[in-house]
Amino acid sequence: MKRELLLGGILLAGSISGQTQGLVKKSKQPSKPNIIYILADDLGYGDLSCYGQKKFSTPNIDKLASEGIRFTNHYAGCAVSAPSRSSLLTGLHTGHTPIRGNLSVKPEGQWPLPAGTVTFPKLLQQAGYKTGAFGKWGLGYIGTEGDPGKQGFDEFFGFNCQTLAHNYYPDHLWHNQEKIFLPENADHKTGIYAPNLIHKKAIEFIDQNKDNSFFMFYCTTIPHAELTAPDEYVEKYRNKFLPEKSFKGVDSGPNYRLGPYGSQPEVHATFAAMVTLLDEKVGEIVAELKKLGIEKNTLIIFSSDNGPHVEGGADPNYFDSNGPLKGYKRDLYEGGIREPMIAMWPGKIAAGKTTDHVSAFWDVMPTMAEIVGIKIPAGIDGISFLPTLVGGKQPQHEYLYWEFYENGGRMAMRMGNWKAVQYNITATPKPATELYDLSNDQGETKNLAAIHPDIVKKMEALMKSSHTPSKVFTFADKAVKE
Repeated sequence: MKRELLLGGILLAGSISGQTQGLVKKSKQPSKPNIIYILADDLGYGDLSCYGQKKFSTPNIDKLASEGIRFTNHYAGCAVSAPSRSSLLTGLHTGHTPIRGNLSVKPEGQWPLPAGTVTFPKLLQQAGYKTGAFGKWGLGYIGTEGDPGKQGFDEFFGFNCQTLAHNYYPDHLWHNQEKIFLPENADHKTGIYAPNLIHKKAIEFIDQNKDNSFFMFYCTTIPHAELTAPDEYVEKYRNKFLPEKSFKGVDSGPNYRLGPYGSQPEVHATFAAMVTLLDEKVGEIVAELKKLGIEKNTLIIFSSDNGPHVEGGADPNYFDSNGPLKGYKRDLYEGGIREPMIAMWPGKIAAGKTTDHVSAFWDVMPTMAEIVGIKIPAGIDGISFLPTLVGGKQPQHEYLYWEFYENGGRMAMRMGNWKAVQYNITATPKPATELYDLSNDQGETKNLAAIHPDIVKKMEALMKSSHTPSKVFTFADKAVKE
């Protein structure tokens, strides 16, 4: 099957060339498709109007869904940023991927991806792609082996450190290995809203590479706390989500803008404003592709790194941010890891499709490899979902597996419609296993473990075999909260 899919990918790449050459004079229309992967930060399953959000709308992201495919059973790599992104880039679930927690290191950043790590941006580089990452990295300080420049990216612009990425008016960002100071934000000023500057650099990357095959990882910080947006966006929602909620944070002192969240007197209006700004930026990316005449040769995928957060005064219950699901960020219940995923590829993905195919972040690597027509690395956990995108026969996972290293340690597994969850792993040598049937209980309200001991036993054995010990990350609350 893998060989058949690989051949299909090669043929598909060739067909793209034949269909697009000569259509537009503005670009050369390279033979391999451009790929843009947009990763929101802490956006919940219910935070988009195409996934049920009622209090505000996301028309540009909704348009991606109406012109492409919407996944209803797609999962992040983990319930927090760093391990989720590690899983995405390596094609490995959190029992195998190198980075399994938000472990900070000095002077700035998180524990680095090790040298020799195979990431799908590296594979795309080897296939001739120009690659760029714009937003939040969090997988290794500049100059370490985890530097984005050493993990497959020709260009990086944004926050290297996810802790500093909490704050939207930073005093510096990074452009590759150069520290870019922002005097407009010095001394508590709010001259440059970082997502706007990062977005500008991302658009420039598209423009500069319109004649090449390119991959852009648009890893925005929105809507991660702190809750902050330019006032013109907040004004749209001011006094519309009453009763309003306020949050008292850190607004001065030695730790200001070094991780702690700032105060926000209008939590509801600001959260809606941030998601609206993100939606607008997605629309601008699509508009730029159309302006350059390369939209038909570009695959766009949109998702989020984990479930909705409760930090910085955020109020996910008010917005029903996890939709019908249980749990939030840091939970291995569905609300912490099931995410929206939308893919649009004009002429390749039929418009208006919805799929219940069960997939996860570690499936992105083999999907990218197959699209480009390169060999899928051996030993990964992912299965390409390209057949689901273009209407082919889709192989299925036997199971999906997650582990989480904070809050006492947690494990979870999905096998078909069965979901097993273990919490407080460090508190007992044999933690209790909860079992849910997602086919009729996606909110995980009825623990069926006592009724189905045979299924529990099987899934416990699979969870045990899926965990490969790490010398760095252990179930001991060592990870630092992002």
